[in-house]
Formats: sequence, structure tokens, C-alpha cells
Amino acid sequence: MIEFEVKDMTCGHCVDTITRVIKETAPTASVRVDLPQHLVHIEGVASSDEIERAIREVGYTPMLKS
Repeated sequence: MIEFEVKDMTCGHCVDTITRVIKETAPTASVRVDLPQHLVHIEGVASSDEIERAIREVGYTPMLKS
């Protein structure tokens, strides 16, 4: 599982946008978002680099959690 903290994810529109871009980048990924904690959990992807880049391209600042 890959987990990002996205502090600038603040509303349902943000969740929809981030979920959409992750699914476009990795169609088979499973995405779960915890908006109050600003966390995005992704399963079914091998690398976080493409996902992080895609989230940044739509205007958010993901921080990979270890």
C-alpha cells in the first residue's frame, strides 16, 4: 500500500479530483481517501512516483508517508 498525506485536500471536489487522476494513471488501483486526516491510501500500484506526479499535476502537494 502507498499512502500520501495531502494537506491541501480540503473538500469533496478535492477528493474527486485526486481519485480521478489516480484511477487515470493506474486504472486497477484501489483508492481510499480519509479527508479529515488528509490521507490517500492506494493499493495495487508498484510505484509511487507516477501517482505522486499525477497528483501534483492537478495542483496538490502529496507527501509520501513511510
